[in-house]
Amino acid sequence: MQRPIKVLMLPWLAHGHISPFLELAKRLSTRNFHIHLCSTPVNLSSIKPKISDKYSSSIELVELHLPSLPDLPPHYHTTKGLPPHLMNTLKVAFDMASLGFSDIVKSLGPDLLICDLFQPWAAEVAKSHGLPTVVFFIVGARTISFMFHMIKNASTRVKDEDRVLQSVERSSNFILLKTFREMDGKYMDYLSSLSGKKVLTVGPLVEDPDNMEDGDSIIEWLDKREQSSTIFVSFGSEYFLTEKEREEIAHGLELSNVNFIWVIRFPVGESIELEEALPKGFLERVRDRGLVIDGWAPQGKILEHPSIGGFVSHCGWGSLMESMKSGVPIIAMPMLHDQPLNARMVEEVGVGLEVKRNESGELERLEIGKVIKDVVVEKDGDSVRKKTKEMSDIIRNKGEEELDEVVDALVQLCARCTEQSTS
Repeated sequence: MQRPIKVLMLPWLAHGHISPFLELAKRLSTRNFHIHLCSTPVNLSSIKPKISDKYSSSIELVELHLPSLPDLPPHYHTTKGLPPHLMNTLKVAFDMASLGFSDIVKSLGPDLLICDLFQPWAAEVAKSHGLPTVVFFIVGARTISFMFHMIKNASTRVKDEDRVLQSVERSSNFILLKTFREMDGKYMDYLSSLSGKKVLTVGPLVEDPDNMEDGDSIIEWLDKREQSSTIFVSFGSEYFLTEKEREEIAHGLELSNVNFIWVIRFPVGESIELEEALPKGFLERVRDRGLVIDGWAPQGKILEHPSIGGFVSHCGWGSLMESMKSGVPIIAMPMLHDQPLNARMVEEVGVGLEVKRNESGELERLEIGKVIKDVVVEKDGDSVRKKTKEMSDIIRNKGEEELDEVVDALVQLCARCTEQSTS
């Protein structure tokens, strides 16, 4: 048997980026790849428990130490819990870590670098050590092709757009996307034509719900509900609802008369009781059909449960992929970043409906309640429920088909680089 191909992975410092890289690492590790996943100590401490004994010999965690800056202590070397005004400081510190990263490359001697879109300097470091680079986008092709289109046609650009363009330009002859063709096909083709690179998909890369710990009491609560009768409400790990948004969503859930599990998160350091954060009497009024959770819930497990019939989501790409694999229709409430584009795709593909905002851009309870009922209960939602089930079947039937093509491309890339270095 040939020796494993050594891959060094460097994602951006956000949980929503690191998790897909870890899932890709798990899948590659079963195909004769040895993975070194590189991030800051604070990020690695949170993902270490997710590496079971099955992967412990083929996935190694490598610490990247950012420079010490006055405003950025080590516990802020991650986007989780990072005050918004320090985001640019974190990006600067990440860029300043290129020398340390070069030492890591030299020490490990990998065959290949797989990196994220925000650090084009990583590809330059790899090149200086004779390594090929492949860029892995953890968002959909629609978002990346939109960014590329704007970059190509804009008279001025901002720094983040430059990062994306440079990352793709410095990648090998192909790029990887966390998506699947049936969802994203025409945008994949458009991105390929814009970038001049082949676009390969790795599938939805959803964490195995069986590996998720805790949440037994939530599952027991769901077991008592009828099939497809309940919605899951969550807005990701890094967006915090305003008081007004919480109020409108609470009243919308109440008006829908649908069972629900609602996960509410508050910024680090904010200590608010749920009773204070929600409309007066809300918890008492919905106690027989609603479960409100402060902080965290096993999203993958919940979405796989047969009683779940809808997902009120911010439309983060990872959440959409989980929902598609589980066959759960989306009630879209995009908040920021790529989420509005993702919400449009949800409606375009036919796997959900978006909650429309008023002229002031605000959520309204009547609209929230109506869309929830349309998706979960009303006959009008039949086509959405059917289409989502079709998407789930496609994903499950494909299995590892997409990964096969990715593995072949990575093996061939490493072989070409080896030939060039020895000739």
